Amino acid sequence: VEDNGPGIIKKAIPNVFGRLLYGSRFHAVRQSRGQQGIGISATVMYGQITTGKPAVVVSKTGAEDVAWRMEIMVNTKKNMPDVLKEDPFIWDGKEHGTKITYHMNGRYVGGKQSVMEYLKQTVIVNPHSRITFVDPDGKRTTFERATDKMPPATKEIKPHPSGLELGTLMNMSKDTKNKTLGKFLQLDFSRISDRLAKEICDKAGLSMEVNPAKLNLEEQKRLLAAIGSVKIMAPPTDCLSPIGANLIKKGLRNVLDEVRPEFYAPPITRDPKVHSGNPFLIEVGIVYGGGLPKDSQVQILRFANRVPLLYQQGACVVTKAIENTDWRRYGLEQRGGSGIPFGPAIILVHVASTKVPFTSEAKEAIANLPELQSEIELALRICGRSLKTHLNKRETKSKTRVKFEIVQEILPLIAQKSAKIVGRPIPKLSGSITKIMNVVWIDDAVTFERGRHRVRVSIYNYTPTAQKFNLHMVLPPGAFDYKGLQFFPTEVRDDGKVSWDLPKIASTERFDLNFALSGLNKDDYDENEIYSSGINPIFIIGAEPMPGDWDVKGLQITQSEEAPVPEDEDEEVDYDESTEALNDD
Repeated sequence: VEDNGPGIIKKAIPNVFGRLLYGSRFHAVRQSRGQQGIGISATVMYGQITTGKPAVVVSKTGAEDVAWRMEIMVNTKKNMPDVLKEDPFIWDGKEHGTKITYHMNGRYVGGKQSVMEYLKQTVIVNPHSRITFVDPDGKRTTFERATDKMPPATKEIKPHPSGLELGTLMNMSKDTKNKTLGKFLQLDFSRISDRLAKEICDKAGLSMEVNPAKLNLEEQKRLLAAIGSVKIMAPPTDCLSPIGANLIKKGLRNVLDEVRPEFYAPPITRDPKVHSGNPFLIEVGIVYGGGLPKDSQVQILRFANRVPLLYQQGACVVTKAIENTDWRRYGLEQRGGSGIPFGPAIILVHVASTKVPFTSEAKEAIANLPELQSEIELALRICGRSLKTHLNKRETKSKTRVKFEIVQEILPLIAQKSAKIVGRPIPKLSGSITKIMNVVWIDDAVTFERGRHRVRVSIYNYTPTAQKFNLHMVLPPGAFDYKGLQFFPTEVRDDGKVSWDLPKIASTERFDLNFALSGLNKDDYDENEIYSSGINPIFIIGAEPMPGDWDVKGLQITQSEEAPVPEDEDEEVDYDESTEALNDD
């Protein structure tokens, strides 16, 4: 196994690969795939037990001129590494990285819990990575990266007080270096300022000057209750590394293109929440249709901090949340309204946290905590509504199209035969077709040409009277291109919502709306989200009624360094960033 990461310094190589429980992040409060000291060293140990051969490790950091090659075994009696051989050498063409070669007896299998499936899922949630895999038969598979943009580095923060357990609070108060309760609250936790610390102490009936290490059990309980009764701002988001809606979609498309799904629901990234003092956030994506099997259960892709979870699906909170959601409301089959739904779909759920609550040390499933399940269910419902909207639109268009095609095919034949019988010219049929259809048909398309997305929306008036109404679309913010416009929108908002006041369209006439989007990659936009207003929605095919929350702007969170809130402003949610030293050590 070889990577192009930062490499490992020489003195750390033996411990990383030849010593169990040699960890890198036991006390860090930030999201990380950090090395806990079990996985790779256990692999080395299993290899030497089954084959008697050492692991060969090669590593080089960018600051060093030479790489180091070591042959390592694990001393199982002392839990210490045995370095059998070490040599410096010039690693041609490699600026930095690590490579490990080991031998073991095992059985190479395919299927849902195979190496190949693990790598496929890894690429979905790590679209910036390029992975090459050579199987035991010599077949080489390369997963190309879908983006060159690296995820932002996460920063370490102090524990957040929300959801704190009593035992954790007691341990922290005994271990703190601060000698007063006020300083302990301000400096050992995030988002607590001097004023908020005073409010907590007042509600707990404790002095700001008391030594936190000397609090008894009853005082600790009052302190914990007081912390839970005050408003505390959500934890900083830079300690987490969400994948993001665009990259989730790119990752899914990059791996699933062979099954050609018909619909990618806009992925959802929830705002950060807290469990037991640890920030977490949930991301959900849904893929539907195409070559996915229709008569089997949906495929569930579970991830924790960008790592696939292939085992113990039934014991995971992700599965519990999916089973607890009524998918019949969103167009999937679900017997009895509970359990894993059936249908041609893939449901992706990513849990990002500074401390993922796994059910065991094996890290195969996430514990069923109410905070996590609630957030996952909320994200699933939002994503499910997008799926339902797509299915409704498809079904309505399909039924109307069949009706329209039948009318277009049969009516001319009837007119032709009738005219021949009575000896008269064949009449114009547009008015008759209009009376039968009685709809406004909206057809749309998206193409990508010369670095821009070109969007066409065609409105056909198949009603007996002229129609005038408003058209609305949700577009990527800042992407609307004014170049070459022939019909200008009445409003273009910062959040990507665009509106047009359409001209009056006469009966049997058509109006085309054309515009372009710029600054996007090809896969960033492929399906239009269209709404209408000012017309009875029963006459519209191809657009949804404008939602009631159209004019409600989305929540925007901006973090900055500011002075603490003055003492007399008691109503505001309080936090103090000046005491938070966020280091990425």
